[in-house]
Amino acid sequence: MKQLEEIIGYNFKSKKLFYTAMTHSSYSNENNLHTSYERLEFLGDSVLGFVTANELYNRFPDKPEGELTKIRASLVCEENLVKTALALNIGQYLKLGKGEEQAGRQRKSVLSDATEALIAAIYLDGGLEPTVKFITEQVLQDFDASPETDYKTRLQELLQQSGNAPEYIITKTDGPAHDRIFHAEVHSQGKCIGSGEGKSKKLAEQAAAAKALQE
Repeated sequence: MKQLEEIIGYNFKSKKLFYTAMTHSSYSNENNLHTSYERLEFLGDSVLGFVTANELYNRFPDKPEGELTKIRASLVCEENLVKTALALNIGQYLKLGKGEEQAGRQRKSVLSDATEALIAAIYLDGGLEPTVKFITEQVLQDFDASPETDYKTRLQELLQQSGNAPEYIITKTDGPAHDRIFHAEVHSQGKCIGSGEGKSKKLAEQAAAAKALQE
């Protein structure tokens, strides 16, 4: 569990709270623990929604309510939470019952619920500041990819006009597990046409695409 704390960049004062966030109801039932991450999941869902809404409200002052609602929905959905869980390898640290052990670590519903529980645990243990940091850096890392800043799509459309397509390569990764920097290159017709870096592979690819468009 210490390794997971290093990955997420937060050290829990209450290890019991941390363990609860990683405990599935199947494990709890089999071991008479009478506690699981389900209550934390309930709270984490609301905390995630609030932080996401606040970030979008401040980041996009000119967008109307309807657009903000659509963006928020795409960020707090199960698919995005599963991506976060897989990136952090949360499944490896879950306490599962025997019936869930084989498939539970990759089950989408389990991974997304555990991510919400982890958010709630950080909030209860450390307050809003570390929670906002975790959510913005891990869950909302791609929310800048709005139509105005989706450089990958724009580059692909441009290259397609001449019958070409971009190819993205992650060339290097720097930094510790909880604060990694990814370096990416975008190639076309066998040549590098742009490079960039970011805190996730997707952000690095966006930066590379932006550089290619600039060039």
